[in-house]
Amino acid sequence: MKKLLLACMFLVAIVTQSQETSDFKTETIEFVKLTGAGAAFDNAISQIGFQVSEANKEAYTKEANATLDGLYDKIADLYMKEFTQSEIKELIAFYHTDLGKKLAIKQLGLTQKAMMFGQSWGMEVSQIAQKYNE
Repeated sequence: MKKLLLACMFLVAIVTQSQETSDFKTETIEFVKLTGAGAAFDNAISQIGFQVSEANKEAYTKEANATLDGLYDKIADLYMKEFTQSEIKELIAFYHTDLGKKLAIKQLGLTQKAMMFGQSWGMEVSQIAQKYNE
């Protein structure tokens, strides 16, 4: 009887942990989408499929969109290693604010511009390094 009770308790713990992990994953995917990633991925699908013929565009878009679940799952795993479920909930709350929504809209453009600044800076530092390499 003790073994049966222990086995039941173990099973309940596993199911509870699984549900918590599933909720955490769902919340993390919601967070990723709120950051503007969804719009960025939609834009990428559109740009990549630009040359797909109109006759095949709908099928392409459907198949390309089907790949997003796997991508969101991988990105969620990445964030779940860095943030707790409580922190993800706080981030979701932030992205539901006006400021969070503004950040989500502007973040991709800002990141792209910052990357250009970083590339220019890298070339500048590379020239400095070459000067001292002579």
